[in-house]
Amino acid sequence: MGLKPGRPWPRLRGAVLGLGIVAVLAHPAPSVAPPSDAQTRFRQGNELARAGDYPKALETYQELAAAGAESASLYWNWAQAASARGAQGEALWALLRARELDPADRAVGREIERVREAVNLDRAEISPDPLAAASRIARRFRLDLVAASFLGLSVLLHLAARVLRARGTASAAGVAVGLGLLVGVVPVAGTLARPTAVVVRRGAPLLDQASPTAEAVGSLREGEVVPVLDASGDYLRIEDSSGARGWAFGADVKRL
Repeated sequence: MGLKPGRPWPRLRGAVLGLGIVAVLAHPAPSVAPPSDAQTRFRQGNELARAGDYPKALETYQELAAAGAESASLYWNWAQAASARGAQGEALWALLRARELDPADRAVGREIERVREAVNLDRAEISPDPLAAASRIARRFRLDLVAASFLGLSVLLHLAARVLRARGTASAAGVAVGLGLLVGVVPVAGTLARPTAVVVRRGAPLLDQASPTAEAVGSLREGEVVPVLDASGDYLRIEDSSGARGWAFGADVKRL
């Protein structure tokens, strides 16, 4: 797959207040126009990748992400450069980040499947928490705004029933409340998903403690998505697909 010419931009997240059990529903805010220097750096990174200088390209993409200039296109190109370099775990991490930013991009989904098969992982090994899928569905279909709209409509209908005494408005208001709460369950469930990280280094050790002198109690599979249980300095406490728990060096895993 080729590089995408899209431009990185920061993503802002806010919250929409609902009624009843729907307390806070997070959603992405409109994209902000990127500064010209970020555009220039992004193009430079793409040129480096096309020229085969993948380490420099990856370094450029990393600098942009650290500066907050994130987009699905940035992570797509990051994944292509990492894959060309042979770093399939890092490529899968970048694609999963791209999917988080643009859940509706089918090309990203197909590429995730290709890399998953290349590293011989089951689908369950890259989706350890079902609630993360609920979060993606909520973002893709803007279910937070849908729920808030239904709840807002119910308020208007209740007012109409009281003031205008229009026939049927009270029943319609009850239906709107029910739909709002039902739809709102999905984004609320998504907020309960555990934080995860991707193993980006082949043969990364699973350690018995968060220390440079720790002993390895096992090894992690490249590309596997693991729940993050705790953090200590440069180490993350994780759980792999077999249920084994331990510490991994932060350079060996990347958070999602």
